[in-house]
Amino acid sequence: MTTSARTRPVPPDIEIAEAAELTPILDLARERLGIDPEHLVPYGHDKAKVSLAGVRALESRTDGRLVLVTAISPTPAGEGKTTTSVGLADGLAALGENAMVALREPSMGPVFGIKGGAAGGGYSQVVPMADINLNFTGDFAAIAAANNLLSAVLDNHLHHGNALDIDPRTVTWKRVVDLNDRALRDVVVGLGGVANGIPREDGFDIVVASEVMAILCLATSVADLRERLGRVVVGYTRGTKQAVHARDLNVHGAMTVILRDALAPNLVQTLEHTPAMIHGGPFANIAHGCNSVMATRTALKLADYVVTEAGFGADLGAEKFVDIKCRATGLRPSAVVVVATVRALKYHGGVNVPDLGTESVEAVTAGMANLRRHLRNVRDVYGLPPVVALNRFPSDTDAEVAEVLRLVEAEGVRAYEATHFADGSDGSKALARGVLEVIEEGSADLQFVYPDDMPLAQKAEAVATRVYGAAGVTFEPKAAKRLAAIEAEGYGHLPICMAKTQSSFSTDPTLRGAPEGHTVSVREVRLAAGAGFVVMVTGEIMTMPGLPKVPASERIDVDDDGRIVGLS
Repeated sequence: MTTSARTRPVPPDIEIAEAAELTPILDLARERLGIDPEHLVPYGHDKAKVSLAGVRALESRTDGRLVLVTAISPTPAGEGKTTTSVGLADGLAALGENAMVALREPSMGPVFGIKGGAAGGGYSQVVPMADINLNFTGDFAAIAAANNLLSAVLDNHLHHGNALDIDPRTVTWKRVVDLNDRALRDVVVGLGGVANGIPREDGFDIVVASEVMAILCLATSVADLRERLGRVVVGYTRGTKQAVHARDLNVHGAMTVILRDALAPNLVQTLEHTPAMIHGGPFANIAHGCNSVMATRTALKLADYVVTEAGFGADLGAEKFVDIKCRATGLRPSAVVVVATVRALKYHGGVNVPDLGTESVEAVTAGMANLRRHLRNVRDVYGLPPVVALNRFPSDTDAEVAEVLRLVEAEGVRAYEATHFADGSDGSKALARGVLEVIEEGSADLQFVYPDDMPLAQKAEAVATRVYGAAGVTFEPKAAKRLAAIEAEGYGHLPICMAKTQSSFSTDPTLRGAPEGHTVSVREVRLAAGAGFVVMVTGEIMTMPGLPKVPASERIDVDDDGRIVGLS
């Protein structure tokens, strides 16, 4: 009962996006969503922000149903999670449903690095693709400015007498830039004499790793945004080791001013004119990896079905969606779509990337261990009904596809072959129908992995053993000391954010499939008091990526007519 994906070549993403005929954003908002022009702040003809007043005007409306899209453990071959999110929303709309998609904004670091853009692909994209991938509405620039204003005020305070008696050696706040630049990971500031400040060690993170990004994405109002920014801990005092907050430096108000416009969610559309909210983009390792609460809630007021996405696999993004975003907001998904590919299953079954195009039903069977654990986590740990979207590629054989569908159905889960990349909504209607059926069954009963009152170390143990299949968690001495201090400061009630490689259930990215009995070693613990979670850093996770040997920026250019080429 399979249908073949198109075998003809699909044009590059940028060519498809540039050829698209977009509905003027004011018309789309009025005709599809009932939003009056007075509640929109246009950024040209094809993108706009829904004003905060417009968001408030929707509060009395009934919420639609939320569908979370996640995936198996990511592989170098790529799974197409964002493409599937867009395709599913288009498929629901093609069936006559009032649907929207709510996604994160791309970071320019990966766009110019190794990953490329994050606006979907093929005939399942959000547009204008180039604008979304590059600067968009200026949200990331505002986040960087607010973050770096705090850094500047902090160093200025140290320079002008340090009335708060901050120990420069304890400063935890870093500057940010929205590019991959390994040379900025560790720097020294304040050199050049007394006029240039107090010398101290510092560093840069990428913008998506900033706590300000996480705060913007979890804030529910301007007042909440301001309060959260004030809670940010930047360092500690010399004698009493008391936490110093952004509010102690009287900078959180100015930071809120910079971020006021950025807090409003962005409205664009898919290639098939399905409305799309694209807003916020926190790391799925070091933060919670979901689009903004403002965008999700706004979409739920505007549509009957909202498709949203969590970063990386169901062990990372989906767990944080549940334990951080849902816990904080009351959001409850009605269904979860787990994206899988034949190529990814073969990779987790032991096949190396160069050989993924060769048929191997045996490798598919072996790789099912990875998907099986993700499905059981979604269903048995998170309490949510899963649906598998098998994102089909032209190299997939009918035998391989049939094996995936058979194995998934043996788990008691529905699976649907999807060809939305090549066929748009025509290739995702079966998936959309399956999702609607699961929603109507009403079996969702969201469960958190751990309770609020559990000690932080036990919360980490719960995630590691229940979700990762680990034997337990160990804390390096420095991490254990920091964890005890955070508990003593009164933050033990916060949820945790496990910063772990996305490539494996373990902390070793080379371990494929579904490893068991491993130990999760926490090397660093960070407090994100403003965002409202405690980060547990494992393995070699970095908050400032580096560029690959041949970065994507080498193929990105602009022609003499001003058209962008090479963007994907």
